[in-house]
Amino acid sequence: MLQFGGIEVMKTHGQAGEYRAALDRAHAHASGWLESLPARAVGPRINADELFAKFSAPLQEQPMDAGSVVDELARLAEPGLMAMPSGRFFGWVIGGTLPAALAADWLVSAWDQNAAMRFATPATAAAEEAAGIWLLELLGLPAGADVGFTTGATGANFVGLAAARAHVLNEAGWDLDTDGLAGAPRVRVLVGGERHASVDLALKYLGLGKPAEVAVDAQGRLIPGALAKALEAASGPAIVCLQAGNLHSGACDPMAEAADIAHGHGAWVHVDGAFGLWAAASPTHRHRLAGLENCDSWATDAHKTLNVPYDCGVAIVSRPEVVRSVFGVHTSYLVNDDRGPGDPFEKVPEFSRRARGVPVWAALRSLGRSGVAALVDELVAHAQAFAQALERMPGVDVLNDVVFTQVCVSFGSDERTRSITARIIADGTTWMSGSRWAGRDVLRISVSNWATDDDDVTVSLAAVAQAIAAEDAG
Repeated sequence: MLQFGGIEVMKTHGQAGEYRAALDRAHAHASGWLESLPARAVGPRINADELFAKFSAPLQEQPMDAGSVVDELARLAEPGLMAMPSGRFFGWVIGGTLPAALAADWLVSAWDQNAAMRFATPATAAAEEAAGIWLLELLGLPAGADVGFTTGATGANFVGLAAARAHVLNEAGWDLDTDGLAGAPRVRVLVGGERHASVDLALKYLGLGKPAEVAVDAQGRLIPGALAKALEAASGPAIVCLQAGNLHSGACDPMAEAADIAHGHGAWVHVDGAFGLWAAASPTHRHRLAGLENCDSWATDAHKTLNVPYDCGVAIVSRPEVVRSVFGVHTSYLVNDDRGPGDPFEKVPEFSRRARGVPVWAALRSLGRSGVAALVDELVAHAQAFAQALERMPGVDVLNDVVFTQVCVSFGSDERTRSITARIIADGTTWMSGSRWAGRDVLRISVSNWATDDDDVTVSLAAVAQAIAAEDAG
């Protein structure tokens, strides 16, 4: 019994039964999907054009029962689903989803909170703030930094670089908020020659144009001396983008030396660490990121190494006043929180968004410090096991130093490599994506899923060996 204005009301959600039926069906289908993964072929069995023909039946005139809609969706989608949560999926850099994070994500959808303001949605704001503090501690980043939850690593790069643009222009005496970019001093952006395309996308969104490339070594690491020469070649506002986790080699730029050089020239240092930033959470691997804390902003994707659901990038900026000046706003209808943590919408581009940071809170709470470190260490160990076994196979060359979770393999000629990669994918036992690195076609193995175990590695290696044998047999 509830009281509103002195009137007693017996109230339940009018559509509670409909929610229950639909959610029960969704739960059954989700459980069936997860249970199918160990024995399921990784690749989809039907292509998008064929699926479109099934999904695009004429829209009926009358409403349809919610449970029936869920059943139909699951039935239609099933043959077109890629088993990305499988422990045998090693394509691109895509993690799985930890159980606590998946369940938390379901709650986020059910709670239906617009996670923009501390006043309006205090529960999700508090969970995200706590997750942010834990992340800073785990990664060894400055305790006073702002943490925002974006759509992914591209969005996180956008946030860090937007803060960088505002700061360096302000230092040059230009008021970006008032005067815009037209007529502003040119902002030079320097990047390693093997940065990820998401950095270029973010720079394009920000109107900063194509960055200047700095030479890298054989593993894709930025060369500090080349950075120093590039910065000395011109003056004015500058941003330096470093990389934690090269897409192909997994190597990290020399953070300490590069940051010192950049700061010596007044540049802002941003780190794209979509998957490699998590090396800092492992006592075994954090030395690869020595000096990380001396940078100014950092970006990562929690869906990758941390294994939470999609739509969860993390943007970290060392100067809260800068990022809040870029994304913060005051209007008559918003109830702003002027206390220390600031409102969530002041740290990301969106006003309206789901509570992306809640699954991060759940993942970190379920793992604890040692669990996060063990997760990182195990992913690296599986990647190294792949490399060691592949090197023993005749005609196989591992092209990178396997220092993190990436393995790049050549089977000889580009044509042979492409053919064996196609055979591996067609077989369906495992999924490893093709790519091109250092002038050669490669098979790239990215170990990112918490669910991958020794058996998955063994079975996947057998599938590679089988593909090689089939290729040799003609």
